[in-house]
Amino acid sequence: MLLLLTGAAILRVSLFSDICLRYVKEGLQPFLIASGFVLVCFGLVGALGTSGELRHGLRFIMRRESTSSAPAGTAPAHDGHDHADVPGIAWLLAAPALVLLMFAPPALGSYTAARDSPKVVEVYDHFKRLPAQGPVPLSLTEFTARVQQDRAKSLGGRTVVLSGFVTPGKNGTWDLTRLLVACCAADSQSLTVTMHGVPAPPPDTWVKVTGTWHPSGALGTASAALALDVRSLERIPQPLSPYKDRPPSA
Repeated sequence: MLLLLTGAAILRVSLFSDICLRYVKEGLQPFLIASGFVLVCFGLVGALGTSGELRHGLRFIMRRESTSSAPAGTAPAHDGHDHADVPGIAWLLAAPALVLLMFAPPALGSYTAARDSPKVVEVYDHFKRLPAQGPVPLSLTEFTARVQQDRAKSLGGRTVVLSGFVTPGKNGTWDLTRLLVACCAADSQSLTVTMHGVPAPPPDTWVKVTGTWHPSGALGTASAALALDVRSLERIPQPLSPYKDRPPSA
């Protein structure tokens, strides 16, 4: 029963939906599907074997009753099987599988980000030339790198578009956040950019913001603030792959 429940839960979040992307990277989805099928197959094999054991147990009980009138000291023959009942507390093992099957937990959000270790952005060898006009959609990773590494100061005075979810901040500000994972949600790290100029939406709300770099520190150096003066804000649905840091759509 546990194998069947667990396998069905894994297939529900990986084969029949994309809920598994709340917990693992896209590349692991095929492996989850294969694991779900394997568990279901083992569960079916176990169920067929259990039905045979039940028939065997009934025959054992009938033989035991037929020998109940035997003289004292004569024990019924032992057939080598343990027919003890499963302890009731063992059924608690089914609870996690039932929760995943019926109430899939959401993706990580602001609670995790506020307690997570910050993501260190790798050093960029070079930066592509930005479009000459119009707002520039950037991932939080590229925005962070351009602010603190681009000696050409390409973001100076440029309007950019970022997306992420809301994390409460301090002193009247709030953070636009992305959680990045190497494998699964257990190894998540956060990227945050502080927002200025507009009130904070509710925590965990996914938004797309348009604005300019908030001048603090020297742009193009490690002292540059990862912050944005927001001009406009738009609520958006959570992306299908919440742990993939992509530029927002135009």
